[in-house]
Amino acid sequence: MSKNKILGAILGFCVGDALGVPVEFKSREELKKEPVTDMIGYGTYNQPPGTWSDDTSLTLCLVESLCNGLDLEDIGERFVRWYYDSYWTPYNKTFDVGNTTKEAIIKISKGVSPEQAGLDDEHSNGNGSLMRVLPLAFYLKNFKDEEKYNVIYKISSITHKHSRSILACSIYVEYAINLLKGYSKKEAYKNMKENIINFYSNTVFRNEFDSYNRILEHDIARLKKEEIKSSGYVVDTLEAVFWCFLNRDGYKEIVLTAVNLGNDTDTIAAITGGLAGIYYGIEAIPKKWIDAVARKKDIIKLAEKFSDSLNINNI
Repeated sequence: MSKNKILGAILGFCVGDALGVPVEFKSREELKKEPVTDMIGYGTYNQPPGTWSDDTSLTLCLVESLCNGLDLEDIGERFVRWYYDSYWTPYNKTFDVGNTTKEAIIKISKGVSPEQAGLDDEHSNGNGSLMRVLPLAFYLKNFKDEEKYNVIYKISSITHKHSRSILACSIYVEYAINLLKGYSKKEAYKNMKENIINFYSNTVFRNEFDSYNRILEHDIARLKKEEIKSSGYVVDTLEAVFWCFLNRDGYKEIVLTAVNLGNDTDTIAAITGGLAGIYYGIEAIPKKWIDAVARKKDIIKLAEKFSDSLNINNI
């Protein structure tokens, strides 16, 4: 597994997150007047430039756990340490925690198994599991479909167990895997749609196809910006990610487009930045943005450890 791809994906994700943190919850109209064009600080959470949020924290917890293979109990334990002890946070302070994620982690801390902890009601379809599943693209790249989608199901379900959230994670990871295999953006999009529809058509997930109609049945890239919402609802988030990635070129342009959509800026820019990091490589991410990232050396060290573990296990 190419170390460059893993570094590009993880740093691309972190940088997108950090770009979005200072303007989270700002409206598209506000950002149209004062767009984000560079790494800035303070703003919404009054954090220095390069500060990433829960998106990156939970992604790094997953990366670290996967270095030793797939172990749901271990992942759940790391999530609990993040929430209560600020593990894998930029400055030993946990902030910006989604309600569904929080409720599930509290359940795990009280002894509920990670497999049973996730919330499965329709109102628990924020982007909290979608924002942390990118590492699975590397881990599952050569898995057979049934095993691959079963793992995605389990990882999402630690916090988000509703089929809509799980399907979003599957769509995203499947697309990222196609990029890793060297397909162009459009080829990867076509392949992803075929794979998802073929695999899930005869399952209960078929009921959620309508929610993702604009991604799976149509070409999301053809929509106008005004038709794209950038909220924390998992469907809106996934649509925004694909729209930005398919309509823009180059890491910088893609993530800045994502941030300037407004609202859930950090998560959408992070998820989009992960794809852009895979596709364009670490060289495409502005060096000054990487240098600004909090705990940059720790993140690079972890990404390299993850790369080594995948090569050793021939995954």
